Amino acid sequence: MKTVLLAACLTLVAAEAQAISRYDPSRMSCGRVRATIAREGAVILRYQSTRTPGLPLYDRYVRSQRFCNMGEVRARASVPSADTNSCIVYKCKRVDTDRRFRRRIFPD
Repeated sequence: MKTVLLAACLTLVAAEAQAISRYDPSRMSCGRVRATIAREGAVILRYQSTRTPGLPLYDRYVRSQRFCNMGEVRARASVPSADTNSCIVYKCKRVDTDRRFRRRIFPD
C-alpha cells in the first residue's frame, strides 16, 4: 500500500512539473499554429505588435474549454502567422458577471 501511495505522489509531482510550450506564430503557418495547439492543448504564443513596433505580445491559447480555469470561457482570438495576418485561435477569458447583474437591476 505504501508503494502505491508513493508512486501516486511521484506521478502527481511529475505531472505538475510539465511546462507550457512557447512558440512564435509569425514563423509558422496558420495550419501549423492550430495543429500545435490541438496537439498540446494549451500553448503560449508570443509575437510582435503590428501597431507598436518592438512591443512583444503574448497570451495563452487553448484547444478547448477544458483548459480554462473556473470562471473563464473559451473565446475566439486571432494571431498573425507566416501565411496570414489573422489566424483564428481560442484563448480563455474571464466572464464579467458583475456587469451583467448590474444591467438587469439598473438598466441604462
